[in-house]
Amino acid sequence: MYTFYLASTASRSSLELRLMVVGSSGPSQFQLTNAILGREEFPKDTTSVSGSRKILGELAGRRVAVISAPNLYDKDISRVKRKMELRRSKCLSVPGPHAFLVAFDMEKISPNDIRTPQLMMKRFGRRCFRHCIVLLAYDRNPDGAALEGTVQNSDWPLRHLIEDLGGRFYICNKDWRDRSREQELLQKIEWMVASLGGACFSSGTFQKAERSVKKEEKRLMKKMAADNEKAWSDLEKKYLSDELYQRKDAHTASVSAKIRAKAEVDNGWLRTSLARGVSSGMVAGAVMGALVGSIEGPGGMVLYGVIGGAVGASAGGAAQVATKHMEDRVAPPARLNFNSIFINRFFATPRP
Repeated sequence: MYTFYLASTASRSSLELRLMVVGSSGPSQFQLTNAILGREEFPKDTTSVSGSRKILGELAGRRVAVISAPNLYDKDISRVKRKMELRRSKCLSVPGPHAFLVAFDMEKISPNDIRTPQLMMKRFGRRCFRHCIVLLAYDRNPDGAALEGTVQNSDWPLRHLIEDLGGRFYICNKDWRDRSREQELLQKIEWMVASLGGACFSSGTFQKAERSVKKEEKRLMKKMAADNEKAWSDLEKKYLSDELYQRKDAHTASVSAKIRAKAEVDNGWLRTSLARGVSSGMVAGAVMGALVGSIEGPGGMVLYGVIGGAVGASAGGAAQVATKHMEDRVAPPARLNFNSIFINRFFATPRP
């Protein structure tokens, strides 16, 4: 019997610099993701994406994991979808990002961009500002000193945005092929992380995401135990001594990476959210259907109640994801339970 050890999540995560690139609108977020990675992960005209992505690469020789999610403010995706992708992006960056890189087009600040600090605080909590660096996308090879002076001495909206997001900024060329200043960007990020004691950002929901990802990793590892045992046995038949250990280590690392990647996008926290949504959707849908059906009498109540329950179940995942996240903030005011209100009003109303 062989014991197959999963590579430590802590040891893997300590080797990479996790960067969450966010933007409120437009293509800057995706252009700067390309610039960080030095390759075109997103086409030049990309202005939004439907799903969160984690992309591995290097910045000035340092291993980085870049998490890119849909724009903070994007009219092309629903509020429900945006909240679901927020959860997914947190799972992709556990135990938490070292830096939030907040992207703007230096020459074009939109009305949406002005809302970015409020959106960041709403989604991640006020403490995220300590981990923020504003990235300014610029069309040409920037004269760093001159442009930085322009930003610091001006009274235009961008300066106030930078101040609201922690005061740190860096000007980047939109052309991902230009790698002449990548070392400067890496130093800017590493200095900020060092000033925070090397810690990544965390919050209640990031911790919840991490627990769920780890639990899913263990579940998948247990499920694959027989296959891994066979793989090790096969390796022992083919290799000896040092080469055998190298092959085992490579196999372990490969399996661990695949399991981690799967656990980040499919785990109990994400699945439970959808399941609860289906349940609450069925209740709300059935009640609303019964209310409409009551116009038709008792038979209509049953018919429309069944139809409403089915429709509510299909939309229920959306209803659940729309629930406010418990971030690093004071407990929110108590919310009304609309399901109870509908039920109480319906059954309390005298019927003819």
